[in-house]
This record gives sequence, C-alpha cells and structure tokens, in this order.
Amino acid sequence: MPSEPKTSLVGEEYEVEVGPVAHGGHCIARTAEGQVLFVRHTLPGERVVARITEGEEGARFLRADAVRILDPAKDRVEAPCPFSGPGRCGGCDWQHVAPGAQRRLKAEVITEQLQRLAGLTPEDARWDGTVEPAPGDKVARGEVPAWRTRLQYAVDEQGRPGLRRHRSHEVEPVDHCLIAAPGVTELGIEKREWPQIESIEAIAATGSSDRQVVLTPRPGARLPIVELDRPVSVLRIAESRGRERQRLVHRVHGRPFVRERAADRTWRVGEGGFWQVHPKAADLLVEAVMQGLMPRKGDTALDLYCGVGLFAGALGERVGERGAVLGIESSKRAAEDARHNLQDLDRVRIEHGKVEQVLPRTGITEADLIVLDPPRAGAGKETVAHLASLGARRIAYVACDPAALARDLAYFHDAGYAPRRLRAFDLFPVTHHVECVAVLEPAGKGS
Repeated sequence: MPSEPKTSLVGEEYEVEVGPVAHGGHCIARTAEGQVLFVRHTLPGERVVARITEGEEGARFLRADAVRILDPAKDRVEAPCPFSGPGRCGGCDWQHVAPGAQRRLKAEVITEQLQRLAGLTPEDARWDGTVEPAPGDKVARGEVPAWRTRLQYAVDEQGRPGLRRHRSHEVEPVDHCLIAAPGVTELGIEKREWPQIESIEAIAATGSSDRQVVLTPRPGARLPIVELDRPVSVLRIAESRGRERQRLVHRVHGRPFVRERAADRTWRVGEGGFWQVHPKAADLLVEAVMQGLMPRKGDTALDLYCGVGLFAGALGERVGERGAVLGIESSKRAAEDARHNLQDLDRVRIEHGKVEQVLPRTGITEADLIVLDPPRAGAGKETVAHLASLGARRIAYVACDPAALARDLAYFHDAGYAPRRLRAFDLFPVTHHVECVAVLEPAGKGS
C-alpha cells in the first residue's frame, strides 16, 4: 500500500524562543511540541514568530524565517540592504546583525563544529576563539563592507539581473548589491537588462584594472552585444554535449583572463577560474600559512588543490634553489595558469589531476611541508591518511567550511597530527561563511 502523503507545514507560524546559532546562517528553535526549527533572520535569545518555509509533518526538522521580532537581541540592527529579509535575496545571512556580533556568531559555529566533529576545544585547537576581520572591514553598526570582487548574478525571465532567494531558483532583482566591491559596482550590470541571458559573473581583479564578465546564455539563445560602463573582457559559457557534460568557456572579446596581485606577484586567472573573492584574502592567507609553516631553505613541499599556484609560489620563493615544490590541481586551466605564473621558479612543478589520484602516482614518500586548500567538502579520510604518512614537519590546512575542517582534523588526529595553531578570518562579511587556517604538526612535538 502506498504511504499517505505527508502534510506540508509551509506557511504555518509558531511563536518561539530562539536558541543557539547553527552552521549555515540560521539559529535553532523548538516549537511548544518540541519540533526543531532552523530559523533565519533572527539571533540567539530573541522571541520571534517563525513562518515555515520548508518541511512537512514528521520531518526531523523544519526550516523557517523570523517574520516578526517580538523581543529583539541587543545585537540586532536594521538591515542596511533593501533586498534583505524573509523571502528576499539569499546572498547574505547576517544583514540584521551588528558587525562585531557577526564575528562572534561565526566563532560560536567554529567552536561547536570543532567540539562535535573533532572532539576539540578551542584550547585543544590552539585557537584564541576569535574571528579576525580583514584590514579595512571594521565598519560602524548598521554598515557593511563592500568586499565581494566576484559576484554571480542570476537573470529573471524579463532580463533583470538579481540574486537568488534562499534555497530557491527564484531571482530577486536588485539595482545595487551592498557587498559588491567598487570594481564590480562600476560595471553597471544592474542598470541594464540582459535578454536571453541566464547568469552573469562579474569579476573585478585586485591590483589591476582588469574587469571581466562571464555570461551564460539561456539554452538556444544568442549572446547580446555587451556595453558596460567600464572596459571589460567578455567570456561565454556553454555546456558540452555528450555523456559527461562539462563547462566550456569561450572568449568573446578581450583577454580570457584577469591579472590578480598578491604575495608580491602577478597572477593570471583564466576563464573565470577560482580566486579568493575578498581583496585582502590572498595576502592574508599566504601570510598565515607561511608564518605557520616557517619554510626553510632546501625544504620539499606540497601545495595540494593549488589553484593558480598562490601557495606554491610563496613556498617556491622561500625554499630556495635547493628546495622543491609540487603543486597539484584538478582544473586543467588553473594548472596551466599556475605553470605560467610560476615559470620563473624552476624548483616548482605543477601536476594536473585530482589529488587522490595524482599524489600516489608521483612516488613521493616524504615531504617537509604540506599546504592543502581543499574544496568545501574537505580532503577526506584517505587523503588525510596519505598526507600523514609523508611525515611532514608541518601541515597547513586552509578551510572555507568549519565542518569539513573539523572532520579532517579528526582524521589527522587519528593519523598522529595535532593542531599547533588555528586562526579564523572573516573573509565573507555579512554571510555565514568563514575561512580558517590550521597548522598541524606530529602529535607530542613540543610547541
């Protein structure tokens, strides 16, 4: 017999006391009946009316928005963005929170994830419990920094650019994104219509005047003539046909890359490839990683998930002519860019492929230093075990997700490595995202 369809609770409202912050940009509350709610647009300690946005009877938890604030927290501010709020733009999680309190919330999330997934206290992780703002990002209460140098716009059926609503494909049209960096805003993308376009990625390089837009047309549509308020290169995305659909990038006009500046070098980043979105992030992370690893002349080092070579370049400068650095990157274009960017450092070699496939094939059995900057899912148990077997003096782990970091720290613990120091950086203000750098060394080694 088919089971009875469960009753949707979307639209139902509950008056609740809001509990602690949770990973993902929401807080936890419970209904009078004990049902768990993940509530956005609220703060711990508030009393709110929460309207269900996802879930049905019998679900393990429900998602909700705080639609009326009955008892506000002291850290609540009026959201400066007119497109923020329940059912609106999903790009920011903490528009309604004072800047310092946002960082405290992120610190609470990191603490909870470390304890729950790795069994580590802040003291165990050698972390002072703070999330550090990037230089220049300390703003007044009710203000937000304009930091995002890469912004992905969605386009609605009428050709209006905007941003996705939370957990939705629906588009919230915007005429100005407050967190967009000045170099993105000055392109004027929000001022015009984009018929036949599905999405637009706007890129404003740091340290150069390069500007780029990457356009994804709707299926079967023609690309419009692009006229923006600043000189800009244009790329077009197309999906390949066949069994394995891939992202194909075609140059329309201008350079197929932008030039970024960090760590006293210029970096070519092609085809809308990965680069840190905060203008201060690359330099901050290189500084934190190098301070943690303390490379020596003659060291051998690995840079895993190396992108266009940022950490490999910094290591290559420091290990000297007798040292050697191997970078591994799964994106073919990024690996090509890394080779171009580091062609003056003959001690640096870049291999293209997945870390878990390429590293075993290299035959490397030991390394002095390792830096890894894996994707959001983390490195995983097998890769961590392989890295630990190489006997590195120090390992620097750069993480954009505290849950993945905590899971991998647990794997490193099982493999004999312990944190020497952990730092957290607020490189994604007004969102729930946070960047961490954990430096590890063999357990039992004196600090």
